[in-house]
Order: sequence, then C-alpha cells, then structure tokens
Amino acid sequence: MVILFPVKQILPMILVAFGQALSNPLFWLVVLLVGAQYRRFAQTKQRLFGVTDEPVWQHTLLATFHGLLGGLLGSFLMILVGISLSQIPIVWLLILAFSLMLISPRFLCFSYAGGIISLSSILLGFPKTDVPHLMGLVAILHMVESILILISGHLGALPVYTRNVTGRVVGAFNLQKFWPIPIVALLAVPLTGQVNPADMVQMPDWWPLIRPMHAGNLDNVIYAILPVIAGLGYGDLAVTSVPQRKSRISAFNLAVYSLLLGLSVFASYYPVFSIVPALFGPLGHEYIIKLGQRRELNGKPLYVAPPEGVMVLDVLRSSPAASMGLKSGDILISVNGYRVNSRYDLAEALAISPFFVEVDFISFDQKQFVRRQGRKPVDEPFGVILAPEPYDSPHVEFGQKGFLPRFWERLLRK
Repeated sequence: MVILFPVKQILPMILVAFGQALSNPLFWLVVLLVGAQYRRFAQTKQRLFGVTDEPVWQHTLLATFHGLLGGLLGSFLMILVGISLSQIPIVWLLILAFSLMLISPRFLCFSYAGGIISLSSILLGFPKTDVPHLMGLVAILHMVESILILISGHLGALPVYTRNVTGRVVGAFNLQKFWPIPIVALLAVPLTGQVNPADMVQMPDWWPLIRPMHAGNLDNVIYAILPVIAGLGYGDLAVTSVPQRKSRISAFNLAVYSLLLGLSVFASYYPVFSIVPALFGPLGHEYIIKLGQRRELNGKPLYVAPPEGVMVLDVLRSSPAASMGLKSGDILISVNGYRVNSRYDLAEALAISPFFVEVDFISFDQKQFVRRQGRKPVDEPFGVILAPEPYDSPHVEFGQKGFLPRFWERLLRK
C-alpha cells in the first residue's frame, strides 16, 4: 500500500522546531549581521551620491520576513527529500567556504565547498561524506535562494558606475541581498532501544528520496528533527537590464541549477554516479555565474549618457522627482525651461526656481515626451541620481578579488 507523505503530522513538528530556531540567540546574531550589511550599503550610497533612501531597519525587517518564508519552504523540502546532516561534515563545509571567500567573495557558497569536499571524499576518502545528501543540501538551499531572489532580489538595489568590456564607464545596479534563514533538518540516530509508536510518524515506503549510505539498514535508524541557523546571500550587477528583470534571470538560472537535487537523488540509488553531482555542484554554479557576467559585460549597457539630455539612473523614494513620476531610465531634456546635458546643468536649472520645478523628459517605458510640474522644498534634494558622464570613474568592477589575491598583488609590487 502506498502511503502519502504525512503533511499533517510533519508540519506541526516543523513549526515547533522552527520556533526553537527563532528563540536561538544565534538567529538574532545573524539578523544583526544582515542589518550591518544593509547599513554598509546605505553608507556607500551616501558616500557615492550624498543621498539616503529607505531606513536600514526596513531592509533588515523585510529581509528577515522573507528569510522566514524561505526557511519554512526549505525546511519542508529538507524533510520531504529526507536529507540528513548525520554524515555531512558541516564544520569542514563552513571552514572551507570561509577559506574560499579569501580568494573571491563569490566563493562563499556551499556549491564550491560542497563540491570540493564531495570530490575529496570520493577520491581520497576524507572527510567521510554522504555525497548525495551533501549536494542535495546544496541544491535545496539554492532552490530556496532562487525563490527569494525572484521575490526580493531587486529591492534596495544600489546604483553604481562600472566599466564594461569596451572600457566604457556605464551605470548599473549592484544587487546585494542577505537573508537570515532558520531551517529544520533531519538527524539520523541509531535505534538502540524501544521507541513509543505514539512518538513516531510513519513515513511512506518511497521515503527518503535521497537514500543514506546505510540504506540497507533503515529499520535500525530513526530520524530526529533539528533546528539549524543559516544565512543566504545574493550578489549581482544589472548593466544591460533593469534590476527586476536581472533578478528574474538570476532566479531562473538558479532554479535550473537546482536540478542538482535530481542528480543527488539518482546518485543515492547508484553510488557509482556520486561524482556527477559532486562535479555539477561547483562547475554548474561557476557556469551560470560566468554566463551572467558575460551577458552583462558584453551586452548593450542600459544606463549611459544620451546624445542629448541626461539619463536618470535612480530615483529616491518619496522625493520631489518621484512625486513627478520620474523613473530609472528616463531622459531629462529640460528643467525649468533650461536644457540640461550634465549634472552641473541640472543643478543650475534647479537653483533658478527653488520652490517650483517643471521638467521635460522622455519616458523610459513609452519613449514619449512628458512634461511634469511639482514642488521642491529648498532644503530637500530633487531626488535623482544620474547615469555616468564621460569623465566619471567606476565604483565597482566585475570579478571582485578576495583578500589573498590582493595581498599577493601587493607583495609583487614591492
């Protein structure tokens, strides 16, 4: 008889363990670290453009809310698939991930550390690892991340200047998101005595989807639910598209990458193929990263100085410019009757009428001429950040280097 997955019995257990994770001080430490990252971005925006936008606490609160939703989804997937942390060397995984970060910040990802540990386990026997479970964990975390990116990856995007493959300085948006993730996982425990049937949940015959190394002796194993604290991060540059579209593309790529879960399930039944998810984990992730970077570097940049007028890179929320309907990508033609072809022209035109502003612009969406009027208090900025002009310098570069490459370059220069 086929038994359906016991959602009604499992879900309350997940919620109880989830509540335990929320009461763990480590979770709130991760929330504070996430808030510190958003504070750093706000300071960067202030330093680069002299403006501030939404309060840091709003970004932190929203990221925490989304992280809770992602954690619930990830918890259900972890138990549905049956991933156990018993034979995953979590300490080695964390140590290696943070060590790889010294080479490049983008290597702070379990896909690289998990792949290296899996290959080492297969080829050298150390550290001893259940490869399908480890790479299945990597797949589920990226699946959750793809959904979080789709929902909120574009929120709070930081306007920056960067250099494309032709050497031209262009406008872009630095997409940086961090989410605190309380998640529930399984821990396989050897059955050493009698267990009260009332304390156990009968699982279907097909469960777990990812068979453990001791699959031949599952009758002597029970699974306990364990709350775990984690964090997910996302970083990207939107040069050839608006942040919303860029985040959708990134989410789709990660969703495709999550097919790693299917490879992990297959390898758990046929261990001789364990090297497939072990290789696909880091190589597949590197491919989608390089694919995205190549698209942004070689594609047509979206935010560049037009032949006439000035292009709006970003608009501050609740600013006079926002109240007049200006949006990212619009091209300002004139302000208060004066033509504007630089940020200096814009400042001069705004100074003519401190309280009243009339703008003529070409809308980014409809490519139509629009004239709008509005008020601007004397002590309040107009609220636009312009695309780079010919002599502006880049703020960020593609392929940010970690501590070790920078240290090595300094040694070579001496």
